[in-house]
Amino acid sequence: MVEVGYLTDPLERRKGHARAALRIMIDVAREEPGVKVVRATVPILWPENWVSRKLVEGEEFVEVGEQWDEEDGLKIVFELCV
Repeated sequence: MVEVGYLTDPLERRKGHARAALRIMIDVAREEPGVKVVRATVPILWPENWVSRKLVEGEEFVEVGEQWDEEDGLKIVFELCV
């Protein structure tokens, strides 16, 4: 399992950069023989993260649970089988 993450400069948002980066990371993971699952987590305490949630759901990630992060608080965990 690998976990992916992304952050987009606020001035560059809504231009498809995060989607392109996520797709590249998924493609790279698919090329690695030992990788079976790609994980992404989305903090729920940040109001703007509904966009990130829609992004991972749009790439067919499935919500599998929650986890607590000391820095970001509660996160929703999404996974994609590759």
